[in-house]
Amino acid sequence: MDSLFRVDVLRKTVNPNILMYAALHQDYSEDYVFTEIDWDNLSESKTGKIVVNRLLKGEKGHFGVLEHPTITFNVGYFPHSVMQQARTHRVGVSFDCQSMRYSGHRICKAVESENIKESIERIFYFRPVGVYRDRQGKTYEYTESMRNSDIDYAIANAIRYKEKIEMGFSEEHARGLLCFDFRQHFLVSFNLRSILHFLDLRAKKNAQWEIQCMTHLMVPHIQKWVPQVWEYYETHRYQKARLAP
Repeated sequence: MDSLFRVDVLRKTVNPNILMYAALHQDYSEDYVFTEIDWDNLSESKTGKIVVNRLLKGEKGHFGVLEHPTITFNVGYFPHSVMQQARTHRVGVSFDCQSMRYSGHRICKAVESENIKESIERIFYFRPVGVYRDRQGKTYEYTESMRNSDIDYAIANAIRYKEKIEMGFSEEHARGLLCFDFRQHFLVSFNLRSILHFLDLRAKKNAQWEIQCMTHLMVPHIQKWVPQVWEYYETHRYQKARLAP
């Protein structure tokens, strides 16, 4: 995995299992759950097990209640192609992403660096050297010389970008010169159902490798947040490409 890739949690629902329990309990309760439930005596562990047993276990498929808890990630240094794929398909999430319309100063700064190759690799993403497989199953090798040539190409484009900015061009105009896979940071907010659906789509083994890396970095946060639901999901759905819970 690329050493710069990172995923951090900005905010998440506190006590997500208790919230889901309250939601499912209101579905069949005669009373007003705000006053009915003894909140002080509920535990995340106990309510998490109830959620799994009553909503998910036995392939009941009642994922609607999972839409109440939410979690927001800050995702950093992934290539633009990941952002494109992450937003494809209807996953029910909210994104805010660097557009490269306002944020090009780091590119100009990189080409002024004494170690321009190292600086440019913090701006643009290049896959590691190795053997790859295309979507038709054909293998090919990405060599060190090929990678270095691609980096040189990106440096030349970045230099031209800087020249355009210095000529007075707007960032949104000059960015058309840049290599496609510039690194982007973005915020993304999920509810629990949508993050599991996102993993169904993007953690499967034929998804783009870089977006698989992103999901792998998300998983420990989800596991810690909702351990009972995660245990069920990991056993029955994770990387099995079973879509739309």
